[in-house]
Amino acid sequence: MASSQALFIALFISAIAFYSGSVDANFPKSMYFNWGAYHSWMNGDNLQLVLDQTSGSGIQSKRQFLFGSIEMLIKLVPGNSAGTVTAYYMSSTGNWHDEIDFEFLGNVSGQPYIIHTNIFTQGIGNREQQFYPWFDPTADFHNYTIHWNPTEVVWYVDSLPIRVFRNYENEGIPYPNKQGMRVYSSLWNADNWATRGGLVKIDWSWAPFIARYNRFRARACKWNGPVSISQCTSQTTANWWTSPAYSQLSAAKQGQMKWVRDNYMIYDYCEDTKRFNGQMPPECFKPQY
Repeated sequence: MASSQALFIALFISAIAFYSGSVDANFPKSMYFNWGAYHSWMNGDNLQLVLDQTSGSGIQSKRQFLFGSIEMLIKLVPGNSAGTVTAYYMSSTGNWHDEIDFEFLGNVSGQPYIIHTNIFTQGIGNREQQFYPWFDPTADFHNYTIHWNPTEVVWYVDSLPIRVFRNYENEGIPYPNKQGMRVYSSLWNADNWATRGGLVKIDWSWAPFIARYNRFRARACKWNGPVSISQCTSQTTANWWTSPAYSQLSAAKQGQMKWVRDNYMIYDYCEDTKRFNGQMPPECFKPQY
């Protein structure tokens, strides 16, 4: 009887891991280089991406996910990083892809990085919001987390929410909830647009540019095709992200986000009436908390 009970518990734990992903996944277990592997490396919980005049570098997850929490500890390129972009995002594939972005836009020494965020639904983006960090992102590792569930997407920096995109699909606004997404990160040359709209070019005397990563965690539902749409949405103990506690930011978290946005937000597409000719995206008129 004891051995049967132990077997049942083991199978139950395995089932949870199958649907919810591994909390303790490391880089070699979870990721592989999709370009620039020759001058980058990963080992356990450590990763280094490199950009020089020959090439940048990038990684992607072996699995796709639908809902959950994806976190990465990143130390950005120090010194004169103008023209470089360190990207960390989730994306599906195809013309109608979904995507959730963090992009870190480098700058000349002494000037702040820009934390650039965006979200694509069914191939359409143009939902940029940008922030200055309230810390030096090159001095130490900081936690950048994408929390994604059937109700909302939340971008976190060191546990502080900086942005929310809520599900208003029932009002005709597309939401990313039917496509599995892989996790990507890359370091690349974007000096045609990144720093002051491309006015400041990369100073290659600072190369190689190096972004360092200390940990990757995916507490998320593994995508196994269209059947996962219902499996990852069902309200079960394993699908912790479907708990009512995660359906909306708490009052305390809303206060934290307001502090970040009041003090460090530098661009919001929902306030750029000139860009959209007065035809603002419909989600701009909806509550974001």
